[in-house]
Amino acid sequence: MLARLRLTADEESALTGQLEQILTYMDQLNQLDTTNVELFSHSTEKLNALREDQVSNQPNADALLANAPERDDTFFRVPKIIE
Repeated sequence: MLARLRLTADEESALTGQLEQILTYMDQLNQLDTTNVELFSHSTEKLNALREDQVSNQPNADALLANAPERDDTFFRVPKIIE
């Protein structure tokens, strides 16, 4: 149902022209000789710029559940909603 767009004649004409331009450009790209182009997935030499995960604040179950109306050990107790 989402793909059933209602377009006016002007919108349909404009989109048709835009899609034709995109497909023409894709044809031009497909004609390029890329046999000597080395494949790559990243533009930099870095392998991983992320740091290692480190726990900086250990959760305190008693503090987290201090205002809970009901609890079950270190968990919130909630009413059953599935029968």
